[in-house]
Amino acid sequence: MSTAELEKRTADPAAAEMLAAAGEAQILTSWDRYKAQQPQCKFGLTGICCRICIQGPCRIIPSKPGQDKGICGASAFTIVARNLVRYIAGGASAHSDHGREIAYTLLHTAEGHAKDYKITDTKKLLQVAERIGVATEGRDVADIAKDVAIKALEDFGKYDNNPCTWLDTTIDEERRRKFRHTDIAPTAIDRSITQLMHQTHMGTDADPVNIIFGGLRAALSDYTGMYLATDLTDVLFGTPVPVMTEANLGVLDAEKVNIAVHGHNPLLSQMVVYAARELEKEAINAGAKGINIVGICCTGNEVLMREGVPTAANFGSQELVIMTGALDAMIMDVQCIAPGVKDLCNCFHTMLITTSSISKVPGSVHIGFNEETAMEDAKKIVRLAIAQYGKRKPELVKIPQLKKQVVGGFSYEALMDLLAKINPDNPISVITDAIESGEIKGVCAFAGCNNQRTIHDHATVTIAKELAKRDVLLVSTGCAAGALAKAGLLSSEGVEAWAGPGLKAFIKRLEENSGLNAGLPLVFHMGSCVDNSRIAQLWSSMAKNMNIPIPQLPFVASAPEAMSEKAISIGSWVITMGIPCHVGVLPPIEGSDLVYGLTTQIARDVFGGYFIFETDPEKAAEKLYQRLEKRAWKLRIHKLAAEKYESTPDQGYEG
Repeated sequence: MSTAELEKRTADPAAAEMLAAAGEAQILTSWDRYKAQQPQCKFGLTGICCRICIQGPCRIIPSKPGQDKGICGASAFTIVARNLVRYIAGGASAHSDHGREIAYTLLHTAEGHAKDYKITDTKKLLQVAERIGVATEGRDVADIAKDVAIKALEDFGKYDNNPCTWLDTTIDEERRRKFRHTDIAPTAIDRSITQLMHQTHMGTDADPVNIIFGGLRAALSDYTGMYLATDLTDVLFGTPVPVMTEANLGVLDAEKVNIAVHGHNPLLSQMVVYAARELEKEAINAGAKGINIVGICCTGNEVLMREGVPTAANFGSQELVIMTGALDAMIMDVQCIAPGVKDLCNCFHTMLITTSSISKVPGSVHIGFNEETAMEDAKKIVRLAIAQYGKRKPELVKIPQLKKQVVGGFSYEALMDLLAKINPDNPISVITDAIESGEIKGVCAFAGCNNQRTIHDHATVTIAKELAKRDVLLVSTGCAAGALAKAGLLSSEGVEAWAGPGLKAFIKRLEENSGLNAGLPLVFHMGSCVDNSRIAQLWSSMAKNMNIPIPQLPFVASAPEAMSEKAISIGSWVITMGIPCHVGVLPPIEGSDLVYGLTTQIARDVFGGYFIFETDPEKAAEKLYQRLEKRAWKLRIHKLAAEKYESTPDQGYEG
């Protein structure tokens, strides 16, 4: 395969190297399977294929009488709306179920039943307790943790009609009023998801607007589950602080036992890291020089943020880690693990180990992971990897010698600590003052996955570089952070190469006062996909400090390579918060102009946030920049008017 052909598939040189090797070995990857699926069904791509009942599937052709509605009479706008919000239900269920597991583990830790876990960040526990109304004065830490965990679990199934605690205590009064007015504040996470599935059952709701609003309620449940997951994970394992590590396939070590943790739930991956440290001598006795843990996807982001574990791959390149021939075990928990990894394991010596009762792959080894026996289970898994090392075939080992430095670990708290080095009394003002002065133009948050409908990593990296050149402050989570890490944008290298003069001056000012041993990165890595709650905390603090509602804030979001149901759910709650959100892969909504208009224009009129659908990354960067520039310009105009007429700034104008 030519270099030009490879560049059409991935922007990551390490991935390109492995894809060339795959072609020579005639090994199929997700890239090949995507190509084999072409052309994809247009009915599915536009959202007008209905499979909700078994009279169908109904495929709608709006211009043909008799085929312009489903057998039951459902119009295209009903079908598209139902299909869309069912994605949201799936995403919300995944993130919230993750949060539920964390909450149960915190509860059992507080009760003394999960002996291998402990309350690591007492300060964060007390902050969360105070915010949600749990008494702390004179109480034992374990008792406080128990009450916090119970409060979190109540958010899944409260019997009253009050909004979820983790939603209501993390938004401002302006958003509370908005959510009450539109009736989308969830009263319980499970209830909103169940209700949405009922609402979209055949013969229930046919009103596309009502269906979309039901979807937004579930999206806010997603926000709730993510926020409590981040809070409680910090309590258990510690709130991340800046850490230096590396990213890309070059982080694999041919002389060590290589173990990849893959998925999303840190309850497992943290224990694997701890177990590997204890079993280092066993690996040496087996002939290796030690154990090398690497991360894939968001469980990789979790241990990167807290332990400095290097990132080997994001979602799109997960198969290629196995193709190096040096990976001894891939340990998976839940979400975003492509079943195709087992096919690659069959070609090499890699053992695929599943650990969750709801996430199994035929042919893999299953080791049930339980919180009561967490360290014992983790050691059992690591020992399997050590044994697998002896089965490695040296002639198949091919590790691309490509990796980049990464400076990560920027939780919201860590970011505030960094800003406090300049202004200890009001840290967030360091950002807002820079926006008001024009030094930086605003903030863009990157999130989302990889998608074979795009060039792997290309759109994410392109948009980030284009916005950085225009002095936009950048933060990121999830697999988007993985793409930026592999491209060198999570290091000072990125600042020197891509930052505009204002952004470079801003970052250098932070750097001079940081006290860190490394230069600051171009893009600040804030965690896994559930940690988008950290980004929400950032924009909420900025808006509060500027005394404006969030829909007027120069803040945008981008999911350049969105793929999963979770991405659709995240994007949906982002726009309800008042943030414009770019999506680089068009979701299946083109089959209805009405639904398309709801997501782009009506959403803006109601919530202030809206979707920007643009598949060309350079055009997307331009549109995002225009949104930031317009909001910043309006802020300046209204501030000047308020100063001139000695009044308070107008909070009712459209941002």
